[in-house]
Amino acid sequence: MVGMDMAGFVGFRVDASDGHIGKIDRHSEYVGRQFIVVDTGPWIFGRHVVVPASLVARVDEENETVHLSASRDQVRHSPEFESGRYEDDVALLQVIERYYADGHT
Repeated sequence: MVGMDMAGFVGFRVDASDGHIGKIDRHSEYVGRQFIVVDTGPWIFGRHVVVPASLVARVDEENETVHLSASRDQVRHSPEFESGRYEDDVALLQVIERYYADGHT
């Protein structure tokens, strides 16, 4: 859902195309790129993954759920969030975008 302000969805449940993966921990935006950071705590303890907001297929505001157009397996192998690295590292943001663009979705 390109163009949607994802900041208002922090705390929402996140479902991949094949099941629940966690909740939105934070939103990040840098030079026109939007990402959500998903806390996969109940699924993969202690892991936070970075997902481009472009993978948000739909938002169910009534049930506070964000649905992705990626599978659990694709998200499982996505780049891990490291606090402080993504906000100003364009090369790292491009790695994340390439991960999903190169057939991982």
